[in-house]
Amino acid sequence: MSINYSERIPNNVDLSSDRRLQRALEAWQPNYLQWWKDMGPDGSLDFDVYLRTAISTDANGWANFGYVKMPEYRWGIFLADREADRRIAFGDEKGKPAWQEVPGEHRSTLRRLIVTQGDTEPASVEQQRLLGKTAPSLYDLRNLFQINVEEGRHLWAMVYLLHAYFGRDGREEAEEMLQRHSGDPDKPRILGAFNEKTPDWLSFFMFTYFTDRDGKYQLASLAESGFDPLARSCRFMLTEEAHHMFVGETGVGRVIQRTCEVMKERKSDDVRAFGCVDLPTIQKYLNFHFSVSLDLFGQEASTNAANYYTAGLKGRYLETRIDDDHQLASAQYAILGLDGGAVVERQVPALTALNERLRQDYIDDCAKGVLRWNKIIERAGIDFEMKLPHRGFNRRIGGFAGARVAPDGRVVDEATWKANEGKWLPSDEDRAYVTSLMGRAVTEPGKFANWIAPPARGINNQPADFEYVRFN
Repeated sequence: MSINYSERIPNNVDLSSDRRLQRALEAWQPNYLQWWKDMGPDGSLDFDVYLRTAISTDANGWANFGYVKMPEYRWGIFLADREADRRIAFGDEKGKPAWQEVPGEHRSTLRRLIVTQGDTEPASVEQQRLLGKTAPSLYDLRNLFQINVEEGRHLWAMVYLLHAYFGRDGREEAEEMLQRHSGDPDKPRILGAFNEKTPDWLSFFMFTYFTDRDGKYQLASLAESGFDPLARSCRFMLTEEAHHMFVGETGVGRVIQRTCEVMKERKSDDVRAFGCVDLPTIQKYLNFHFSVSLDLFGQEASTNAANYYTAGLKGRYLETRIDDDHQLASAQYAILGLDGGAVVERQVPALTALNERLRQDYIDDCAKGVLRWNKIIERAGIDFEMKLPHRGFNRRIGGFAGARVAPDGRVVDEATWKANEGKWLPSDEDRAYVTSLMGRAVTEPGKFANWIAPPARGINNQPADFEYVRFN
């Protein structure tokens, strides 16, 4: 579907045919732009950035590159093509036509799902607000800004749904998403991971690998929704989310690569003496961001998840590729939990275990990137292996909340936890050291900070010394 860029709000939903909706969104737009100026990338309003902009939602049109000032980025409303005669693929409504309007009985539940997803988008922009000042290269600065503008557009996707389908309640929720702020003690973001700080680039790369990957799985589940406008919004958002995870995986990989290079050159494990991040510290950052992101999937056994599924509102990852009856009335699923100080497995109704199934899909996906990071270390001939910690490690939500589970899955007492916490999670000293590496932004084309390796290739096949950001 082509996108109409002649409109004040670019869109492919024929917005001009609904003047009331168009006026409502145009009234919200200045508040959004003010939020971007106040809470978006600090000090970047006049930069010309080599950004990707969608010109259509087909495979060939969503990546059009050119220089743009971020406040002039054409944020808008883009839905994937409508599938003719689409049917609901799961739950009690399986086989019935997908809804083009909100079913009255599911109104409040759908609104909550949309608001929760929408709230994460501006939150990550706020978390990353100051990172541009310490960017390790123009390449990385450009990638940060690309992610920021796309998170902003993903907010627009959810705001459109709220305005178009939920009346006054939806308009009020859209305003609230600009009034909550990441880490605000009075009006924080809805989900805990989006109130954590992202103070340095190693945290940013871990966030985009682990936390944005949670976004992938949540969006993929909502892309199965029987509410067709939500499904189509999320399907298009997923095409952009892939770049965010690419930035995370390759960013961590480049930090590891540089560390390994220095270890070999200097014949020393003490790379801190040479201004790099040691592998044990990278592992600690991995442990933290992975465990925080696991919490985003919620309780292992959840009646809410069961109700969403039964109602046809939120499916499983790649629902239509799963070989079962897509109703799960009598199916069972194994989940892990604590019993008498030990980690045990128990069977629960599969309907209530949908969060845990999605979490397992996520864990399996995360492991693939860790394997690729370990290949970098292996090729360097270094005896070290990155590992995902046990799913019960450092959890704040679910059956493992507050439990003292070591990264290898052992349940330990409080004294053992306290004695090892600094070996398993970033200490204040670790964070201070990593922050100390974040000097002034490297702004010379083709140059990179000492602690990170250059990428294997440039964006859109540009050369290594391409001027990805122009400062005015």
